[in-house]
Amino acid sequence: MSSLTGKVALIQGGSRGIGAAIVKRLVADGASVAFTYVSSAAKAEALQNELIAGGGKALAIQADSADAQAVQRAVAATAEAFGGLDILVNNAGVLALGSVEDLSLAEFDKTLAINVRSVFVASQAALQHMGNGGRIINISSTNADRMPFAGGATYAMSKSALIGLVKGMARDLGPRGITVNNVQPGPVDTDMNPADGEMAPGMLGLMALDRYGTAEEIADFVAYLAGPQAGYITGASLTIDGGFGA
Repeated sequence: MSSLTGKVALIQGGSRGIGAAIVKRLVADGASVAFTYVSSAAKAEALQNELIAGGGKALAIQADSADAQAVQRAVAATAEAFGGLDILVNNAGVLALGSVEDLSLAEFDKTLAINVRSVFVASQAALQHMGNGGRIINISSTNADRMPFAGGATYAMSKSALIGLVKGMARDLGPRGITVNNVQPGPVDTDMNPADGEMAPGMLGLMALDRYGTAEEIADFVAYLAGPQAGYITGASLTIDGGFGA
């Protein structure tokens, strides 16, 4: 029996990159998994169909994480389709780079809406369906603790905000045995930040390991936190960054 057999998970932002790797890993571990996407409908449908064809249970849901009502509907749709909700992974995020002198208020507000507010909205909605022993896992960033280059103030702020949110939520939900944690990746090889991209040489120069991480390595970490072995970990911001913050 797989470690997540009988569990239901929702991944915000799961059609590509780290999110897709998490979807695949949790399905492989036996969970029924719903995931949201914004505009990449073809990728989302292909991932859903691939997992179903392999004997898994998967559901793609169109929902913009900047839209609170859309997030709430996605949570409700997950619970209706699979009979409840045990694991919430908040992976949706945006990266707006720019000096505080130039970054627009619209970009600032969008960063907060997706990187912070959607975590609160999804978590609040999920708790209506989540029983004791549930899991809430946020995909944050090592930039919550270290921002070594210019232009990332707003992004770093949004990720560091999750540290305080998780600590407080862990206190609120501890009596229900629900754990709440952040996973803080460093540079990961995805289409948004490829290991051979423009930023790679600078990133590698900041790391202890001379390579980018893989989406599968992040998914492995998430799967551990979602499983029964991690029941005593809560309120933590756990870094997986190849020594970026060392």
